Amino acid sequence: MTKRDSVTRRDIPLLFASRSVRLFAYGAVSVVLGLLLGALGFSEFEIGLLLTLTLLGDTAVTLLLATHADRFGRRRTLVAGAALMLAAGVVFALSDSYLVLLAAAIVGVISPSGSEVGPFLAVEQAALAQTVGDARRTRTFAWHTLLGSVATAFGALAGGGVSDALRGAGLEPVQAYRSVVVGYALLGAVLGMVAAAMSRAVELPPERAGHARVGLGSSRGKVLRLSALFAVDAFAGGLVLQAMVAFWLHARFGMQAVELGTVFLATNMLSGVSALVAARIAERFGLINTMVFTHIPANVLLLLVPFMPNAWLAVGLLIARSLTSQMDVPTRQSYVMAVVAPAERSAAAGVTAVARTLGSGASPVLAGLLMGREELAGLPFVLAGGLKIAYDLALFALFRRHRPPEEHAR
Repeated sequence: MTKRDSVTRRDIPLLFASRSVRLFAYGAVSVVLGLLLGALGFSEFEIGLLLTLTLLGDTAVTLLLATHADRFGRRRTLVAGAALMLAAGVVFALSDSYLVLLAAAIVGVISPSGSEVGPFLAVEQAALAQTVGDARRTRTFAWHTLLGSVATAFGALAGGGVSDALRGAGLEPVQAYRSVVVGYALLGAVLGMVAAAMSRAVELPPERAGHARVGLGSSRGKVLRLSALFAVDAFAGGLVLQAMVAFWLHARFGMQAVELGTVFLATNMLSGVSALVAARIAERFGLINTMVFTHIPANVLLLLVPFMPNAWLAVGLLIARSLTSQMDVPTRQSYVMAVVAPAERSAAAGVTAVARTLGSGASPVLAGLLMGREELAGLPFVLAGGLKIAYDLALFALFRRHRPPEEHAR
């Protein structure tokens, strides 16, 4: 075993730990973020607008850092993202001003959905893809997704449980929710320390460093087509962000934070486990087929959620949906890494992430407007499910013949 091999073996657990710490923090804050903004007296429209601009701000951060990561340094990029996460958490923990919170949401890194924002995932994907090779790439990404989903699930449970426990101990709602945000900021600091502990093995190898680009080269056309499709899928997902679903379940059925945390624990745990199943399905049927034909049933269930007459039927559909809804995540990530040039992987992951963030950032304000009217409150679920099905069909039509290297031998 070479020195580089031994260092790489040490870095893979650190890359996995980076995602776990980050997604735990995202899961915790997503449960209380909408509730905190509501407790501060902001309207549904103001909440939706802030969440929209949060995601748009994260887009700019991702585009700037991810497209420069291979030249600037992957470790430095991860540390910079962690610093922005810490800064956003501090401001949300201290300020009551809508404009100040808006500025922090745009400039900093905070997740209203419980899912990835910022430059982190793009850097981790590029580092993992160059380390494990084509044959192990999808399965490695599946484990990466699983750990993130488990971390998100327990983060959601912790966020809901801690805030409800603090309210039960006599704290005002704003103080209870902000205690979770303080924890989010502290985990941002931990994330920075994890990134700083990584070795040079996570960087682009020296023989390729001279070819690292700011942006995309030969892969541009393919990445832009994929990005356009991913933006549609993300726009649909932005209508049903975890923070907005939590707000809807609270407003519609009176569910409290600890109940919401339990629900999201279940959905995220099942989503994570399904990622491992997705890797096995992809080995037999291919990445594109797995992405499409596991996603469509989940979106049919999403369409039906607002028609349920009580909380637990609605929750039951959300849990059933989680069995397949995220099977496209590791397969999508693996597919992007497989079909672009190695020196463009960080940029490609960053550009597709930006497309998804732009798509999802455009929709929470619409969801907020619709949820502010009782007769339209369930429409975001219907729109999201329909758009996601359209995305699945378009992806299959356009990319079913573009196969990654490991599928050519079949």
